[in-house]
Amino acid sequence: MSTRNTTLALAVFAMLSACALQAPPKPEEYKAEALAGVRPPAQWTAASDAVAPVTGAWLATFEDPRLDALVAEAMTNNLDLRVAATRVQVASEYVKLADATLWPQVNLLARGGGEMGGDSSGLSGVGLYANWELDLWGRMRSARAASEATYGSALAEAEFARQSVAAMVAKAYFLAVEATLQLRLAEETVATSQQLVTLAEQRQRIGKGDGYDTAIARGTVESYRDTVEKLTLSRTQSLRALEALVGRYPAADVEVATQLAKPPGPIPAGLPSELLERRPDVIAADRRVAAAFYGVQEAKAARLPSISLTASVDDISSDLFVLQDRNNPVWSAGASLLQPVFNAGALQTQVRIRTAEQKQAIAEYGQIGARAFGEVEDALSAEFAAARREAVLGRAVAENETALQFGQQRFKVGAGDLRAVSQQQIAVFGTRSALLRVQSERLVQRVNLYLALGGGFEAAPATTPLVQTKE
Repeated sequence: MSTRNTTLALAVFAMLSACALQAPPKPEEYKAEALAGVRPPAQWTAASDAVAPVTGAWLATFEDPRLDALVAEAMTNNLDLRVAATRVQVASEYVKLADATLWPQVNLLARGGGEMGGDSSGLSGVGLYANWELDLWGRMRSARAASEATYGSALAEAEFARQSVAAMVAKAYFLAVEATLQLRLAEETVATSQQLVTLAEQRQRIGKGDGYDTAIARGTVESYRDTVEKLTLSRTQSLRALEALVGRYPAADVEVATQLAKPPGPIPAGLPSELLERRPDVIAADRRVAAAFYGVQEAKAARLPSISLTASVDDISSDLFVLQDRNNPVWSAGASLLQPVFNAGALQTQVRIRTAEQKQAIAEYGQIGARAFGEVEDALSAEFAAARREAVLGRAVAENETALQFGQQRFKVGAGDLRAVSQQQIAVFGTRSALLRVQSERLVQRVNLYLALGGGFEAAPATTPLVQTKE
């Protein structure tokens, strides 16, 4: 049997006997280990009694074109997203690199000789050499599968980064709108307090009041003016924070809405905890477990013998001496076997290292899953609490404003003092400010809930893009 036929037969045998790769474990297979002691309920404990349709494209639920435009701008200019995109690109190239090892490697060698040659050998010619390592035990395929899983993890992490940036922009936007409204409220209170100063001065001129009431009124106005200054700075800082997120220079000139968005519809009853499995960071953790699994398979296969097929064709000549029994070109083919014999336990240690890395990846999956459960429950509880507080504060604002009207009327007719009116005015300002804070917090917690769930309330990942952009 010729050498060429022997090599071909060996290649066919190797391809037929190559073992198939094992599939990595699925989340349900290692979830008990990863989340030992954590028993997720079928539904969230902080459940809603409301019945509402499920929604996708969570950003659109706030119905604010300015917010949509800012998030779209952040998707293009945010620096953190640029870093995430480069990580995806690097992971993609590693997949191509691992894929290249599965194919034959072909190299061309050419050299000149003669009396002027660099090594004075007199040899010159050209040769084409091919080498192909047969992946009998799946070592190289495991390496490629690990690279693919790492690439999938990078893609999921990039998606989580996009969702996180969108959520941060939305929350910063709502806080900026709230700061604008808080400033407006303080300015209105200054104007109202100034009216009391004018009234106190008039009463003092006609002898129905004294300097005490006037001093109280003026002091109250200055206190509210100080509040205006603090809120002006707070609004400027919130606008700059928003601009930094979208990739602009922090000039505090970004345009925001003049009113807080209406809260989206109620949270559907019976929201399943399985929605958590679509979170991009949970998917990324699962892909890291798969990558670690294939790393173990690669390390185990490295202990087994490797077989390589070789082939070459060359044409060599010499100007200095005669090559005997030489017919150009010369074709050759063969095979080589490499069996590790002694390496001081390095290969077995590598298996143990990769096994420990897989355990680490499973533990990190459980860590992310446990944190995600907590984030969902916290966001649900916080939003429900904010909704209840909004109703309470709404009633408190109405009662305090009624009381302030009565107090002002009594002061005008001389049946009350200005101190009581000032205290009631403080109560009105405090409850209105607290109501704005709770209304903004309710929107922020809805964003937190969307982020914690990895999207809206639909059972499957939303097919609508997070942000509609023009091509």
